[in-house]
Amino acid sequence: MSDANVVIEAVEGKKGRAEFVDIGRALAAREPHSVPQLRSEQLELVDPGKNPFFGHASHQLFIARRKGRPVGRISAHIDHLALELPREQGFGPGAGMFGYFDAEDEGAAHALLAAAERWLRAQGMTRAIGPISMSIWEEPGLLVKGQDHAPLIMMGHHPAIYRQWIESAGYARAKTLLTYDLDVSGDFPPLVRRIVQSGQRNKRITVRPVDTKRWDEEVEVILSILNDAWSNNWGFVPFTSEEIAYAGKKLKPIIHEEINLVAELDGRPVAFMLTFPDVNRVLRKVNGKLFPFGWFHLLRWMRKPIGADMRVPLMGVLKELHNSRLASQLAFMMISQIRDTATRLYGTQRAEIGWILDDNKGMMAIADAIESSVNREYAIYERPIAD
Repeated sequence: MSDANVVIEAVEGKKGRAEFVDIGRALAAREPHSVPQLRSEQLELVDPGKNPFFGHASHQLFIARRKGRPVGRISAHIDHLALELPREQGFGPGAGMFGYFDAEDEGAAHALLAAAERWLRAQGMTRAIGPISMSIWEEPGLLVKGQDHAPLIMMGHHPAIYRQWIESAGYARAKTLLTYDLDVSGDFPPLVRRIVQSGQRNKRITVRPVDTKRWDEEVEVILSILNDAWSNNWGFVPFTSEEIAYAGKKLKPIIHEEINLVAELDGRPVAFMLTFPDVNRVLRKVNGKLFPFGWFHLLRWMRKPIGADMRVPLMGVLKELHNSRLASQLAFMMISQIRDTATRLYGTQRAEIGWILDDNKGMMAIADAIESSVNREYAIYERPIAD
């Protein structure tokens, strides 16, 4: 459905980026369970001078207006590292992306998608994939299940109608990302407990907290495992050294050593699991604003996140251990230790694990074994755009 009254403008400069962010915030505020994020963080993510993602990416931001009033936004971008990957891993040659997709109605949505496609086509791209906002490691996918409850830290939240608008523009689902909900107030099933106890008796295995006093080194260890463990996954794009340093700096304020773990085999790091307390709980309270008093509530809560839900956004086991019993044992050991610690220190009752790719049978089996259940689905769409 086209709308002749919609005008698409390319965003330029600091002022344009600020309006781009504010349009997204205004449209998100209409959703009952949306959580306002820190505006300064959102501005940084789309600033080529601050986000190292742009060191290997080209992009263009667009705003849609109707009679001068903003009615939507979208990004079109090319991750040049993704172009080097095999096509069977999702990206590869010709794979352009769109993200930061927000619209007031279907006419604006289709005009924005068409503008992103035109820009990508002009750059030589033959496929449009999205929404991915903007790195695959930031907010991939469109929420298609789970609008009835608030998202946890670093998770996107989108109106249900967006799915209809994207699909009516000719997009088909390329991949589904799953998030699992886990009640951690009770113990795990007997089989899981036996697996954990067996691992605890194995003198070759050590599961330790991360050491924030050596944080830069720990980040290197964790992300080197991640780059190896995920290298064959759909959508994988390796972290660059600049992105590793950036991620370390951004994550350190929310890291609590005792719930972020590294597993070692014979003294060598082979696996990790990161766990973040749900800062969205505070952001909702302060309406995403640090001033005048939001910073005080945020800093106080981050020191001791009592009652916080927890999210496990990333874990990995070195590829050499994949398809072995040891890989799942290490995962169960880390999950169990984090569960015990979070409930004891913070009174945590609930956690989420994800995202998990819908073809990651190993992680899905682990999620099933600890009696968690899917509570959100994110879809990544694709459409050919060649002339």
